[in-house]
Amino acid sequence: MEPVAHLTASEQTNRLLLRARDAIDRDYVRPLDIAALARIALCSEAHFIRSFRRVFGETPHRYLQRRRVERAMWLLRATDGSVSEICLDVGFTSFATFTRTFRDIVGETPSSFRAGGRPVAEVPTCFEKAWSRPSSFGQAGPAGSP
Repeated sequence: MEPVAHLTASEQTNRLLLRARDAIDRDYVRPLDIAALARIALCSEAHFIRSFRRVFGETPHRYLQRRRVERAMWLLRATDGSVSEICLDVGFTSFATFTRTFRDIVGETPSSFRAGGRPVAEVPTCFEKAWSRPSSFGQAGPAGSP
């Protein structure tokens, strides 16, 4: 990626980090490869992790986990697939890790989330996504709250 003359070094770094975050969003099902993401951001692995956390407020790994859990939440609501199948469909390789991560981020297990059967309200999609998005720091609110 060619540097853009009118951007500061910080803005250039942020652009590169956005490219790496876009790669995570696009390929969340695949294993996280910090080395490849660092290459996209044109920096070392350690610097990439530090910079990503500074800019986005969480590590690349936690961001990936949250993306996977967001997708799992949707699949749990919209499909009849088993929790085990959904675990694998969103990129987790361990059911225990999936369940623990889901509970840490959402505040309840995948099974209890599905059993809660939260109907999707008739509101614009952007609001529904904002209200149902899991916390980026695992500080889930009480079950059932938006």
